[in-house]
Amino acid sequence: MSVADPRQVRGDGGTGAPDAPAYAVVVPTIGRECLADCLAALATADGPPPVEVVVVDDRPEPGDELPLAAAGVLRDRLRVRATHGAGPAAARNAGLREAGAPWVVFLDDDVRVDADWRRRLAADLAAASPATGGVQGRLVVPLPEDRRPTDWERGTAGLADASWATADMAYRADALRAVGGFDERFRRAFREDADLALRVLGAGWELRRGARTTRHPVRPAGPWVSVRAQRGNADDVLMTRLHGRDWWTRARAPKGRFPGHLLVTAAAAAVPLCLLTGHRRPAALAASLWALGTAEFTAARLRGGPWTAREVATMAATSVLIPPLAVGHRLAGTARHRGARPWQGTP
Repeated sequence: MSVADPRQVRGDGGTGAPDAPAYAVVVPTIGRECLADCLAALATADGPPPVEVVVVDDRPEPGDELPLAAAGVLRDRLRVRATHGAGPAAARNAGLREAGAPWVVFLDDDVRVDADWRRRLAADLAAASPATGGVQGRLVVPLPEDRRPTDWERGTAGLADASWATADMAYRADALRAVGGFDERFRRAFREDADLALRVLGAGWELRRGARTTRHPVRPAGPWVSVRAQRGNADDVLMTRLHGRDWWTRARAPKGRFPGHLLVTAAAAAVPLCLLTGHRRPAALAASLWALGTAEFTAARLRGGPWTAREVATMAATSVLIPPLAVGHRLAGTARHRGARPWQGTP
């Protein structure tokens, strides 16, 4: 299909979809197999197709060929750009630079849009007022039906209530360029979407939730995934530097358990210090506080879970490691971002 005017695309040939602005789709990827499912779902959805699809290959080194054939009828509209491990924020900016449509829809490579997604997206964009800078899709996280979800699965399910998650987020290209795009100092898929949303809102645009639905399966993860996730504490420091201490409320983000982690870590650090100085009773008290705090944290993570031997062992082991790692990453972020200034990118 050729589009004479890239700013407007007609419904989809009689399916009842409304007139809507043309849109591009940007999919950052690190070469995961799920990219094929993402592209196939996008290609087979009902409704007006994107005028272009930009797959941004963010693998540090070239690897196997990406499964681009899964894009089907959209293959001739698809381009690939490489960002060589620059991170998801930089990858999305690269996709934005390639896109010429007035709306850019960011999809993660591990999502699958619903069968009517393109039609509902067209309605979302057609209903957007001139003041609307972005329209969020509705995320659904399928959970096991035959057992209780694990801690990792419940954490992923939280995406269903997240605000402005770029797993499925449509932005007006003018709004993105006005604020400099994504802040590339966020090198992980964490907080970069909240940061962008706060800057778009701060520039006077509105953000709203649309009617389209996208499924976000829980990706496989090893037992130490929650330990690696503590690196996000450094990104929380950057958010505070850029947006103030109340950014949690304005970004509608859960604040987490860092105060408890700090207390438990301080208690653990106090034990050897007290013993070295001959203060046995304070050492015993600090050890008790550490044990109680760790036990409470473990129990909270197990609550609502499957209580299998593997899950209990994983929660017990990682609950010991998470508090000091959270504190360590927070301190590292404090040092790294102490002079952080507002993002001045030019996507």
